Formats: sequence, C-alpha cells, structure tokens
Amino acid sequence: MTPREKTHQVTAGNVKIGGGARVSVQSMTNTRTADISATIAQIRRLADEGCEIVRLAVKDMDDAHAIAELKRGAIVPLVADIHFDHRLAIAALESGIDKLRINPGNIGADYKVKELCERAKERRVPIRIGINSGCMEKELLIKHGGPNAAAMAESALNNAKMLEQFGFDDIVISVKSSSVTETVKAYRLLSESCAYPLHVGVTEVGGGMEGIVRSAAGIGTLLMEGIGDTIRVSLTGDPEREVETGIELLKAVELRAQGLHLVCCPTCGRCGNVAKHSEIYERVKAEFKREKRPLKIAVMGCAVNGPGEAKEADIGLALGRTNAVLFKKGEQIAAYDIDTAEEELIRQAKQMLEGK
Repeated sequence: MTPREKTHQVTAGNVKIGGGARVSVQSMTNTRTADISATIAQIRRLADEGCEIVRLAVKDMDDAHAIAELKRGAIVPLVADIHFDHRLAIAALESGIDKLRINPGNIGADYKVKELCERAKERRVPIRIGINSGCMEKELLIKHGGPNAAAMAESALNNAKMLEQFGFDDIVISVKSSSVTETVKAYRLLSESCAYPLHVGVTEVGGGMEGIVRSAAGIGTLLMEGIGDTIRVSLTGDPEREVETGIELLKAVELRAQGLHLVCCPTCGRCGNVAKHSEIYERVKAEFKREKRPLKIAVMGCAVNGPGEAKEADIGLALGRTNAVLFKKGEQIAAYDIDTAEEELIRQAKQMLEGK
C-alpha cells in the first residue's frame, strides 16, 4: 500500500481532516433538515453506526436556522450542504455549523464569495468545494470534451482559487462522478496538483450490490494509493448502510483496526456443514456488530485452510460436520460438538474483549 499523501489539515468540530489524521467516515441525512426530531434521530443512528461527520441539506432558511437546535442534540460534527444562496451559508455559520460544502462557482458575485470566506474564517469553519460531473461549467465541458477527470480537476482548482483570493485556505476538495474510472483519474490529478485534503467518493452509484462494489472499487483504489482524507460511500436508501460499508472498506484496506474483523471461508464443497457454518457466521456478525474494540474472529469450514486461518485469528473455529475445534491466540483449546463450539466461541470472544 502506498504511503498516504501529506495534505493540509483542517478541523471540523472535533474531527481533523488531512495532515496525517485518520481517514474519517461521513454520511448525509435524507430527512428534511428543519424536521428537528426526525433529523436528530437519524444523526444519532448514524453516529451509533460509527459515522464521524454528518452532512445536512440546507435548502432554505428554516433548514439553516434548525442547525442550532440540531447542534445541541448531535455528538458528531455537522456539515451544511448549500448551493446558489450564500445567505444560507452565512445563516448556517451563525447557527454553529462545523463545516460547509459549497460550489463557489454557483454562489454568485465575488462580493458574496468574499463575505462567505470572511465569515467562515472568523469562525474557523472549513469549506469543502464539491465538484460533481453532473453540474459542471459549460466552458470546461467544451474545453475537455465532456465531464471527464480533467474537467473536474480543473473546476475544483479554479474554485479553490476563488476562495484563496480572499485569504481562505481551510479547504477540502471533492470531485465525484458516477464513472469509477473518471473519479479515480480526477483525484489522482488533484493529488498531484494541490495539498488540500480530499473528500473521496463515487456518486450516483445506486443502492444495492452495484453501489457497494462501484464505491469500493473507486474509494478503495484511491486509499490504497495513499489518496483520501475522508470518505463517503453514497448509496441510495438508508444512510446507515453507507457508514457500515465505509467502515468495512477502511478495515479492508487496513486503515482501521477497530471492531470485528471476521474471517470466514466461502463454503465450497469441502465444507462439512454449510448450514451451520452460515448460521455461526451470522451469529458472530450480530453479536459483535456494535463492538468498537478490535477483535479478529475466524469461522472456517474445511480441513485445508481452516486450522491455519483459525490459528491466525484472535479466536476461531475450524468446523467439521458434527464437531469443531476452537483456537485461541494460535493455540488449540478444545474440540466440541458443533453447538457447544458455537457457544464457546461467543463466550470466550466476549471474555477476551473484557481482558479475561
């Protein structure tokens, strides 16, 4: 894995972005922001899932003014997503927002951008420049022959210059497309051209398996190349799934060690008891879903790789047809009938987490 790029660091609430800080996971509410009870409930569910920064759509003054109340009930930094009207961004700042997401190019006249920069700088609030291939400057589309990587990267850098001319540099940049390849190319260009922290994601990918796979392909590639300081997996539907996917992605590329790391074989024809293997896998996932402490558990179903993988885990089972062998910290502990083995795995794993 390529060492992470060293970027400028900004702070959103209590979360640092860039400059060597760990990659943070973001999501976005899909409630009406002015609906305080629904929005704060969703923010809390996202935080419980592990989300570290939550973005809110701010479409009018009711949404902007609601931020003050939402801040009182939130335990994670909040970002206001604003387009076209700089007055909404200023109102969000006055309500205590931790970060802004704008596209300076659609804010309007220079004096509006200048006022926004001054207000954000006073409050030490960073601004993310969010470039999307679906909303690009006409002249760049003509110059580059469409909303491709080069057009997105140039748009992002041009927008950053708009803020820089007013002495503002607490900037985060994102360049998102529904094309995985163009998204990856655009972030590579930015990584070579500036030191601003990068918010990485692939947009409009859908909500099912296709969305997860496309997001993992794009975000994972960039993270493995050392590019990216904060991520959002954009999935249609329940935003909690975005957080779960994002955390698992960070664990997969070894940028997170927290929580459950579950090693489980794919149940080929060598597996002695496919049904029980799958049952134990689902049980382990459910039992340790909310666990934040690191723990590696193996649930293996054949004699080829099973013992070895079970030994490499903190605790693991190598299953046969009717019995299973329990391994703990590389040592074989005991053999049990398969139902007892399941209970022992769960019981001893919990003991390990408690330091017993």
